[in-house]
Amino acid sequence: MFYQGVLTKMETEFSSPIQYYLVFENDFINMNQLLNKSITMQFVKYQCLHCGLDKPIYRQGFDRQCFYEVPQAADWVMRPELSKAHLGIEERDLEFEKRTQLQPHIVYLANSSNVKVGVTRKNQVPTRWIDQGAHEAIEIVEVPNRYLAGVTEVALKEHVSDKTNWRKMLKNDIEDENLVEWRERLKGFIPDEAKDYFIESNTETNLEFPVAKYPEKPKSLNIVKELNYSGKLVGVKGQYLIFEDQTVFNVRANEGIVVKISIN
Repeated sequence: MFYQGVLTKMETEFSSPIQYYLVFENDFINMNQLLNKSITMQFVKYQCLHCGLDKPIYRQGFDRQCFYEVPQAADWVMRPELSKAHLGIEERDLEFEKRTQLQPHIVYLANSSNVKVGVTRKNQVPTRWIDQGAHEAIEIVEVPNRYLAGVTEVALKEHVSDKTNWRKMLKNDIEDENLVEWRERLKGFIPDEAKDYFIESNTETNLEFPVAKYPEKPKSLNIVKELNYSGKLVGVKGQYLIFEDQTVFNVRANEGIVVKISIN
């Protein structure tokens, strides 16, 4: 049995454990059902997520030209504090920017390799935490637009990390933290314009990932360079597939690549 399609980040379902789905144009794979099975992955070609052309992917699933043109890859996506739709100022596509930026956003703490601060749209909770491989997370601020979330994150990352160590996350080299205590500790550093949006009382969310065996020394697979890879799938965490030989494959980092997957 084989499947072929362009990679996009895996869809997820919040359950215990998390359910993962690799979705193609006309089919999908429940990756949980492939645990402990051998699969072969082959690089077929590129397919830009915007124009659909077979051109080398630059970043975020887009070829170089599209990356610098499409609103989905504008600077405010990675740096929410640069959002300007609340001022009516266009960067690439004001209507798209209004739809995306002018909606409730969450500033959160997540623990995947360490406690980190992050920003996501409210409708992406808990998906964002799943994608980061966090085993626990908590909302600390809910604001009405992306700009306020961004400036809050900028203020808080002076006191807590905003990065995830992907190797440590995949090795499951983690410690449980009291995120309620972290939330209270950081409360005083929230900027004045966002203080009224602090979430006074909530509890952390715990997440369980479908992993039978964690790698001790994860090594990243470059499918474009290798062209072919075969291995036994033993886990899925974050947006990574984990194989028995300690190879790991970041699906999201390979968006825009067409692969053929065979289940042996």
